[in-house]
Amino acid sequence: MNYVKDFIYVSKHSFTKTFDVFGKNYMLIFTGIVYSVISMLASYLISLAMLGPFSILSGILLYLLKSTLISNYLYLLFNVINYNRFNLNDIKQGFSYFISKIYGVLFILYLGSILLNLLNNMLGSNASSVNTILQILILVLLNPLPETIYQKGYTAPNTFVYTFDFIKENWFNWIIPIGIFTILIYLVSGQMLTGLFNINIDFTFNFSIVYLLRYLIGQTIFTFMMIYRGYLYKLLSTSTIRKRMFMNRF
Repeated sequence: MNYVKDFIYVSKHSFTKTFDVFGKNYMLIFTGIVYSVISMLASYLISLAMLGPFSILSGILLYLLKSTLISNYLYLLFNVINYNRFNLNDIKQGFSYFISKIYGVLFILYLGSILLNLLNNMLGSNASSVNTILQILILVLLNPLPETIYQKGYTAPNTFVYTFDFIKENWFNWIIPIGIFTILIYLVSGQMLTGLFNINIDFTFNFSIVYLLRYLIGQTIFTFMMIYRGYLYKLLSTSTIRKRMFMNRF
């Protein structure tokens, strides 16, 4: 098998698809500002309302808010990848469309974080190094988790299983381009994408010309990357290298 030829074919196919729809869906770039504003306002209002004994509820409310924003963004990507567009109705519907699957996935990740904390307590002075290694492994091995949520109809546990199997079979075609995009976004915006559910580059309300320019370029690259990820995942998850080599001949 020629993995380099397959990589070139897969990358070219995904880039072409992304370029075709990116211009029609450029408004997706500005969802980053919208999500940042919603998150900041909600955090401020929740901190004011949840005082005293109710402060414990603030974390739960922020968790629910985060889930709805992730659902919204994934639904917009779902429509872009499958129908080449999204509209106002998709924006309204998106806040709840994938919410149950996201609750399940985030709950499993939460349980994993508890086990990781227990492990850290057992390791003592070595905890920091092990924790860093495990976080990197999780970020790599579960990197296509968002795409599995909005492109596959699996339950939360099976979503993790399929994502791991996907990256095991397609690590070469996935990690290299996503890694390049991530580094490019960091060089432009100064922000490193370290989460599994990145829905935007954080907007910090710095209105200097330099910051705004870096933010917009970074958010544009981020949006292009997320659409590219969608098409890349769709191709890799519905074909094998033999099938792609056969398709490439024609």
